[in-house]
Amino acid sequence: MHSHNCAFANPRQDYATREGLETVIKAIPKRAALTFQGYGRADGRVGTRNYIALVATVNCSATVIKRAAAELELSGVIAQYANVDGIVALAHGTGCGMAASGRGYDILDRVLWGHATHPNVGATVFVGLGCEVMQIARMQSHFGEAGTDRFHALTIQAMGGTRATIDAIKAHVLSLLPGVNQARRTPHPMSALRIALQCGGSDGFSSITANPALGVASDLIVAQGGTAILSETPEIYGAEQLLLRRASSAAVAQKLIAQIKWWERYAADNGGSMDNNPSPGNKQGGITTILEKSLGAVAKAGATPLTAVYDYAERVSTAGFVFMDTPGYDPVSATGQIAGGAQIVVFTTGRGSAFGSKPSPTLKVATSDKLFAQMPDDMDLNTGDIVSAGVSIAAKGQEIFDHIGAVASGEVTKSEALGLGDNEFVPWQIGAVM
Repeated sequence: MHSHNCAFANPRQDYATREGLETVIKAIPKRAALTFQGYGRADGRVGTRNYIALVATVNCSATVIKRAAAELELSGVIAQYANVDGIVALAHGTGCGMAASGRGYDILDRVLWGHATHPNVGATVFVGLGCEVMQIARMQSHFGEAGTDRFHALTIQAMGGTRATIDAIKAHVLSLLPGVNQARRTPHPMSALRIALQCGGSDGFSSITANPALGVASDLIVAQGGTAILSETPEIYGAEQLLLRRASSAAVAQKLIAQIKWWERYAADNGGSMDNNPSPGNKQGGITTILEKSLGAVAKAGATPLTAVYDYAERVSTAGFVFMDTPGYDPVSATGQIAGGAQIVVFTTGRGSAFGSKPSPTLKVATSDKLFAQMPDDMDLNTGDIVSAGVSIAAKGQEIFDHIGAVASGEVTKSEALGLGDNEFVPWQIGAVM
């Protein structure tokens, strides 16, 4: 039995909500409060890294920020500042030729602001062309003054062209480095952590090793008062009932249902359907339909109540297990979660995803011994021993949780060591290109 003789049928949607919620509430583990070593920020949030971000407001300024970041890295000047993790150039393919209002604009607005004021960022330089739709001043008017002490802005047109702008960016970063380097890691409660849950390149082991183990780790994060952020709406399709029964209120449940309905319309309007997953790699790994993949994906969320549902890239402010509406495409999904405030991404994979992210590091978890041995430079943790050696899911979940704490305190992940993350900043593009 495989995809050649399996048919996808729309799942039943006679949703029942809040069934056994009291039982779900009791599923929150009782644990002593723990701490990690992080960077305290003025707004009360805590960073796990300390980057300087160069943020392009429009594709027209992508080259100058990338060139400035590359020249600064090659100069070796960053190595002189022990408390600065590096420079991240956040470039994208839009920012103009788009409607100046509506969902597409709002999404990019939230993504850029969320990264610029992220707790893992010590200072930000916005760089625009000058005449684009996505104007820095307008962005600031939407979000207020919070965090603006850490950001600065310039445009290519005002600076006098490409080379002059590159030089101006470099000079500005050099002036910022001493101040950003003054940040120090200090103890903070793990309740300050917001962890993004991701899975990509799934296989037949995903739902029995890595994903349920990550679910245990998610519950342990929630037990500390922290936040676990599930996403990828098309990849919970057919399993959303499992989340709705854990919703903490009718309003939370209804928001998730509304997102599911929107995706059904969105897929149909673009000539697609909600069974367009799994991908060829998922099928090669043993996944037959999206329903099968969804059951495994939901397992990442553990067993605690669903406390809030967020739109893409919306600032996450609720503790506990929450859901964010995103596509299933990993870079787009993680970009939204990071914009929402996630300081670490935990990414399970059965096929072997070469993925990293900045400014929030990605911790990759292999589903099998074979994959862990095959891609040792990419995989941080192995959960294949749940099958091969009889390690319990609970024990493996504790191992993932402990590793999250270590990464939050500065331990370098495999994707960071490889330098991944600069090209995985991919804001979700919705709406007409004008």
